[in-house]
Amino acid sequence: MNKIRLLIIEDNRLLRDGLTKVLKNEPDFEVVSALQTDEEMLARIETDEIDIVLLDLGLQSYDSLDVVKLIKKNDSNVAVVLMGLFATHSEVLDFVECGVKGFILKDATVNDFFTTIRAVANGERVLPAYLTESLFAQIIDKSLAEPDIKKTILESVQLTQREQQVIKLIAKGLSNKEIAQKLFISPHTIKSHVHNILEKLTLNSRIQIALYAQGKDNPQ
Repeated sequence: MNKIRLLIIEDNRLLRDGLTKVLKNEPDFEVVSALQTDEEMLARIETDEIDIVLLDLGLQSYDSLDVVKLIKKNDSNVAVVLMGLFATHSEVLDFVECGVKGFILKDATVNDFFTTIRAVANGERVLPAYLTESLFAQIIDKSLAEPDIKKTILESVQLTQREQQVIKLIAKGLSNKEIAQKLFISPHTIKSHVHNILEKLTLNSRIQIALYAQGKDNPQ
């Protein structure tokens, strides 16, 4: 059996060790190395024979996008799978354009984790689950086919100042009525803003709006 050779890049030691242990239990996986972001990690990217890099989206010492570019520069055949709590639409576009093949949310099940790795090893691309049934998946395909369209795509999902205010208040746990009182407008208007936000960001719930706000306030 040809094993899928994996390199884990994760700053959190407990998570790094846990991932290594779980993956080593699978007969078709081989964890070549598990590293945090430092000079050793950069050297291993250049020398190790690996199939897939499992990369933390929220690295502490390096920009994850820069690490992806380094990986692809050194070996364009290496597939990269990002692991993170949440990725915004613009981040997904940037990473896919740089060659990232898969995304795994850190609250995914173990089976989801394994399935994503195997799918990427088979040449598939796996987007975050909250995007796979939205138009955004089609947007990514179009963006890759026509690079100049990216700016237009991102501009099309630009939020108004009022919508940005609503997002921040949703992230604080306020209801539509409470937001309306705070912004001195009607609850019906707030409901309309929430609907527009969900449409623009291709999200499905207030929880996802809150996660989006968290990602904007704490950029990776």
